[in-house]
Amino acid sequence: MNTLLLARLQFAFTIGFHYIFPPLSIGLGLLLVIMEGAYLKTGKAVYYQMTRFWVRVFGLIFAIGVATGIVMEFEFGTNWATYSRFVGDVFGSALAAEGLFAFFLESVFLALLLFGWDKISRKMHFFSTVMVALGAHFSAIWIIVANSWQQTPTGHQIVAHGLKTRAEITDFWAMVFNPSTVDRLSHTIMGAWQAGAFLVISVSAYYLLKKKHIDFARTSIKIALAVAVLASLGQLLTGHSSAVMIAEHQPAKLAAFEGHFPASAPADMYLLGWVNDEQEQVFGIRLPGILSLILYGDTNTPVTGLRSFAPEDRPPVNIVFQAYHLMVMIGMTLIGLSLLSAWLFQRRRLLKNILMLKILMVAVLLPQIANQLGWIAAEVGRQPWIVYGLLRTSDALSKSVGAGAILSSLILFTLIYLLLFALFVFLLDHKIKVGPAAEDLITATHMADS
Repeated sequence: MNTLLLARLQFAFTIGFHYIFPPLSIGLGLLLVIMEGAYLKTGKAVYYQMTRFWVRVFGLIFAIGVATGIVMEFEFGTNWATYSRFVGDVFGSALAAEGLFAFFLESVFLALLLFGWDKISRKMHFFSTVMVALGAHFSAIWIIVANSWQQTPTGHQIVAHGLKTRAEITDFWAMVFNPSTVDRLSHTIMGAWQAGAFLVISVSAYYLLKKKHIDFARTSIKIALAVAVLASLGQLLTGHSSAVMIAEHQPAKLAAFEGHFPASAPADMYLLGWVNDEQEQVFGIRLPGILSLILYGDTNTPVTGLRSFAPEDRPPVNIVFQAYHLMVMIGMTLIGLSLLSAWLFQRRRLLKNILMLKILMVAVLLPQIANQLGWIAAEVGRQPWIVYGLLRTSDALSKSVGAGAILSSLILFTLIYLLLFALFVFLLDHKIKVGPAAEDLITATHMADS
């Protein structure tokens, strides 16, 4: 394997593994705010018990997320030095904002969230929960800003420094609100809310199947289902908005999503299929003109296709096509699953429906898989550009790092991350099996009486 492929594989592996945890932090942060807010409003002990239990889980997720995120910062400098020089002015401001307004905020109030239960007032503790949740969301904002600038760069100028060039910010807010930021941020947040909601749903379904902690599980699943329905429908709306944006600003990526090769012709939408890149053909089940209809409201409106771009400027179509369609299939499944489960819950049928509870218990994997597939579709879809239209991925590598060094570090990271994942699964499984503490109910009752 060559240096470029190994460097891309290493970054894909490290960021893919890291991306398991931030969506859970964001989604679970929102649910913690709802749970503790419900406790403050109603005084019911079960809400206090729920908040205490899920805060413990949140702390575990946050710790593993921080540990796995640090590596990527170093990879920018080791494997992608040319890229780092080129985007340093842009990324430096975005990552500094992320550290100042997000990570610092989240870290400071996390201590109060975890250890301040009997040391600060209820309202102050709730305020800490809100700040931690906001910090998790702010972190997503600045990371998405930086990544979206790579997709649709604006608010900059290209400046020569000797034989090298770099992008320098000319308009900070134009950089922040580049054409893809809002759409990509809203779509990412919905996916994170789904991940958090289905984690709570999965654990609650497990308790209901085991006939343990029934009141806790019933109340938890009620809240999580409401968030799951909102987020799943939100994914549909934000996904449509993102597709319209991509059609305007990254037409090669959109064409790869649906395997649309004609330079300018009405575009079909495929339910599933397989792309032969060499023959420029797609074999599958298609809906004629539907992509044109979704984008422009007319089945006869032409859509820019891959033949409008030189072969060297096209992404690898089949990888992007498969990732995109699997993501959409999972997204539609989550919509159906959320709505059906909410309907069954309202009709008091869900808690005794063994098959549905088993499905919900394993459905925790679906948002995670969809998030990973969405990342693959977005990042592979902008190839061969690492900064769209400005810097090719092949030109962004460090000049002094060889394939051997990258391969050895990739093997080492893989082993360490597998160990971390095994530790995470073991600790999470232990927390779930121990379950919510009965003494939390007693504590909440005493606080209500006092």
